[in-house]
Order: sequence, then C-alpha cells, then structure tokens
Amino acid sequence: MSAMRCGSVLAGVLALALAGLPRPADAIEVLTGTLKRVAERGEIVLGYRESSVPFSFVEGKHRDGSPRVIGYAIDLCGEIADDIQAAIGRKVAVRYEPVTAETRIPALTSGKIDLECGSTTANAERRRSVAFSPVDYISATQLLVKKGSGIASYRDLGGKTVVVTAGTTNEKAVRDLLAKLKIQAQIVTAPDHAASYAMVKAGQADAFATDDVLLYGLIATDSQDGATYTVLPDKLSYEPYGIMFRKDDPELAGIVTQTFTRLAESRELRWTYERWFLKRLPNGERLDIPMSNDLRTSFQLMGLDAQE
Repeated sequence: MSAMRCGSVLAGVLALALAGLPRPADAIEVLTGTLKRVAERGEIVLGYRESSVPFSFVEGKHRDGSPRVIGYAIDLCGEIADDIQAAIGRKVAVRYEPVTAETRIPALTSGKIDLECGSTTANAERRRSVAFSPVDYISATQLLVKKGSGIASYRDLGGKTVVVTAGTTNEKAVRDLLAKLKIQAQIVTAPDHAASYAMVKAGQADAFATDDVLLYGLIATDSQDGATYTVLPDKLSYEPYGIMFRKDDPELAGIVTQTFTRLAESRELRWTYERWFLKRLPNGERLDIPMSNDLRTSFQLMGLDAQE
C-alpha cells in the first residue's frame, strides 16, 4: 500500500477514534512503524530531560516514587500520545524514559523511546537520521556568566573556560565562533544542563553556553543563587526546536502534524505556551518570555488565528 493511501486511511481511523466511533475491521492491518510497535507493545515511551526547564524536567516524585516529569514539550508529547492511542483504537500505557543530550538520538533510533520530548534543535544534520515535528520554540545560543565576572561579551572569553552540555549544537556554535575570531578559550563539557550550570557556580568554568531559554530556566529555578547570574545579550546561533521522532514513518509523521494543527486551531498551542513561559512555574517563579514574532508566525501557519 502506498504511503499516501496509508496516511489517508490512518487519518480516517484517527478521526473515527477521536469521535468515539467503531474502528474499521481492517484498521490494524494498515498500522506500520511506531504505531504498530506501540500497538504490539502496549505502551508509548516518551524520552524526557531532567533539567531542560521549562520544556522537560523533573519536579518532585509521584506517590510510587517515580519522577514527576513535567514541561512544555511533555505537554505537547502527551497530546501526540493521545492521538496515537486514538489511531490504534485503544488505550496503552505511557512510560517516561530519561535521556541526555548525548543519548537522545541513539535512544530514538534504537527504539528505546518513541518520542523525544525536550529542547532539541531541528537542524539539517539531525534530519539525516531523525524527523521533527513543526517548530515549537525558537531559541539562540547565549552565555551565562556570574554578575561582576568582567565578561560582558563573547569577545571577553580569551583565557577563560566555557562549559557546554555534551551532545548539543551549542558546542559547535561556540567552537566555530571562537576559531573564527581567534579567541583562545578552553571549552569543556558536562553531561547535562544542571551539571554545566553547577560548574559555573563552583568556579570550574567562567561561562556556560547553551540555548537562552534554558539559561533563563536555570536562573529562575535557582531560588538561592539565580539572581547572581546573568545571560549576555549576544546571540551565537539560531535554534528552532521540535519534538523528535523516527524518520521514514509517514503514519506517525501525519499524526504529529495533525496534533499540532489541532492544537493551533483550538488555541491550545498558544495556551500551552503561556502556561510554561508566562505563568508561574511550579516553584513560583516566572520566565516571562513572550512568544516571538517568528514563533507566532509559525503557529499561525498551522492554524492559529492571526488575530490571537
């Protein structure tokens, strides 16, 4: 059966399931890729990050002791998971699996997780091995430093140590910029964003380079010391985010697109953004990051009313 026909049949199955109507008898036969795996396994596995505030992070524990995973990307993945279950015609378990910047792509391509729900840049290099949802956020690489450090720009990094999180696009952006400007600085890596931030706090690094929104999230959730750090205004790269899933899976790709369109048309996409970027986080702090014009335009193309 052609990918186009499979996509149209599956879209019809999804519509029927969402409406609570019986599934066609031959619906299971058209399931392939991730949907077939989910149906056979009886669970959807969502990859999450432990400290990518406000996209994907751990806030406390459930009664059974398991981590309470929350965030903007987690909410979006939850909507996709709902539509996957509607498409296969029954409820399945939703399981959360921790990943890091280094392990997220191997975890996805190996089948360990089905969706990666974090703060992942959708670039051309990664699209060779994985697929992405429509853009859900647009960020940029910036630098976090301690106030009074004497570092006011990336041009002041000569002789300094810059930490980046291993497996991120930020490392290449920083290395390329420093090489181009012939700035002699040491670049070190840490396994996750929390560890990178901790290195700056411990004096083991002078600056932390990662996506701006993640830096603001770390400051906002650090009630004890966050106010002593600042994010420099220089933008070192352009970072469009998306939910990551396996490539060459047209059925899943169609559902992901349909989920984002549904959320845009119902305004839920805008409300979900506001929940995590404008309203109070679980710790009571606010990021206060209005939606950028570029992201608003992207959402409008998916169906969000231009007047909203």
